[in-house]
Amino acid sequence: MNTDLKTICKDIRCDIMTCIGHLGVGHIGGCLSIAELLAVLYFEEMNIDPAEPKKAGRDRFICSKGHAGPAVYAALANRGYFPKSELLTLNQGGTHLPSHCDMNLTTGIDMTAGSLGQGFSCAAGVALGSKLENDGATIYALVGDGESQEGQIWEAAMFAASKGLSNLIGFTDYNKLQIDDTVAKVNDIAPLGDKWAAFGWNVIDVEDGNDVEQVSAAVKQAKTYRGTGRPTMVILNTVKGKGVKWIEELGAGNHNTNVNEEQAAAAIREIRGEE
Repeated sequence: MNTDLKTICKDIRCDIMTCIGHLGVGHIGGCLSIAELLAVLYFEEMNIDPAEPKKAGRDRFICSKGHAGPAVYAALANRGYFPKSELLTLNQGGTHLPSHCDMNLTTGIDMTAGSLGQGFSCAAGVALGSKLENDGATIYALVGDGESQEGQIWEAAMFAASKGLSNLIGFTDYNKLQIDDTVAKVNDIAPLGDKWAAFGWNVIDVEDGNDVEQVSAAVKQAKTYRGTGRPTMVILNTVKGKGVKWIEELGAGNHNTNVNEEQAAAAIREIRGEE
């Protein structure tokens, strides 16, 4: 698609603020930090078609850090999978947009998010199925850095490498914060790249995971590794709450935060550069 990815990033962030501000509370920090990744995947790289969301051989994005569901919904709505008006139903009765992604409810969601770590295992399984079908699809999976403390992540990592799933590209939202403190203080995962390499993965470290050009280049590089016989992990060094100063300044407190509509409107003006 011929798109202005920086504008798309702003659109995604604004829609995140709109739906969470309308609801009044949500996992705002870890949603705002991944806008660049979602813009690159959904508007530049993925072989997908909103008019045929279940088409065979399509690329798939699996959000294992399921609390970032509102960010994925914002990307899907901007890509045309469903009307933007549905974003205002986030996590309300009868909605198609629950707080965590559900493939049985939301058009464009390819895997339900369960307990942290489960989505990544599912991504490895989907990649294995795609490899067996030889359908040419690329499977993209996003994990959080706090989520990377889960043993299930590393079981899936070992499995994916042992099965030669070079069609699997993982991303770590390495914003260094989790629900109640820094990742380093809770259970440090550094040196993260060395760990993935030790598990048999190609590793790409993106210095600024909120720079859409760096993210785009990293995804393109990762896709060239399909002939290596190994999966690839892209480590995105991001800022939790990126784009809204007061949310960034909350630090670990922005994991799940009250946001009213007035605050959301001010944040949207900030994202748009209007104040």
